[in-house]
Amino acid sequence: MRQLIIGILFALLWASAAVATKFGIYSADPLILANVRFLMAGGGMLLFAYLGKPDEHRLPKGKEWKQLLIFGGLNTTVYLGCFVIAMKYVSAGIGSLSTATSPLFIMVISALWMKRALKWYEITGMLLGMAGVGLATWPLLQDSHATVGGVLILLAGMLAVSVATVYYARIEWDMPNLLINGWQVFLGGLLFLPITGIFADFKTTRLDLRFWLSVGWLIIPVSVVALQLWFYLVRKDAVRASLWLFLCPVFGFVYSWMLLREPITWFTFAGTFLVIGGLYLAQKEKFQGKAAEVK
Repeated sequence: MRQLIIGILFALLWASAAVATKFGIYSADPLILANVRFLMAGGGMLLFAYLGKPDEHRLPKGKEWKQLLIFGGLNTTVYLGCFVIAMKYVSAGIGSLSTATSPLFIMVISALWMKRALKWYEITGMLLGMAGVGLATWPLLQDSHATVGGVLILLAGMLAVSVATVYYARIEWDMPNLLINGWQVFLGGLLFLPITGIFADFKTTRLDLRFWLSVGWLIIPVSVVALQLWFYLVRKDAVRASLWLFLCPVFGFVYSWMLLREPITWFTFAGTFLVIGGLYLAQKEKFQGKAAEVK
């Protein structure tokens, strides 16, 4: 029962990121919203680590700086930067649906990295997932709730975070998760500063209450609470933890409909079903292996 409650709470919070971002960009340029979030979230985690338990936390050294820069550049600068920018051009529901495709990208990139041939159900799962995103997006392209460019930016971000995840898994880190996460977000924010300085529209940006509520939600409930719940679920059972990602697009579309009045159609349901089916098919070997262990 405890894992059930934690899993549902994780999906509820994680799926809210797209809607919170959407609210934030009503007040500020997406680049400014992203940079403020990165620097505040990363800086906050580092302050908490170094001021809270200074004896247990050290500064990165040697090649760790390079590893953190690469990881932060992919995971924060490119992925989250693309996600925030795309929210200006696509619905919050599509943003939530796209995040659920991450395991599919990770599966393909991991196989290519390790020079392993993809199995038929992995390829089919990937194709189903992409078809699902396309199907759910199609009617939104007709009524200005999404653009082709916005979807492509989202997919570029998903590719970046998937590469970052595989890269992270290939490194033998000698630092606590809190420091790794804090430094990669903070460094990613620093790398994003020149982009914001050159391309952001500062004239139309209003740092009002809506902006700060959006940033606060993205930092605390999403970046802190949801991630801690995710780490708990992964430690308990990594395979079953991935099942909770299936709920994220469902909650995401509900949020976008209730809070932003974005439309939900039969295309939405069919596309979500295809993505969930693709996710399950692509990872069916893991699920079957886990079921065999239980027996």
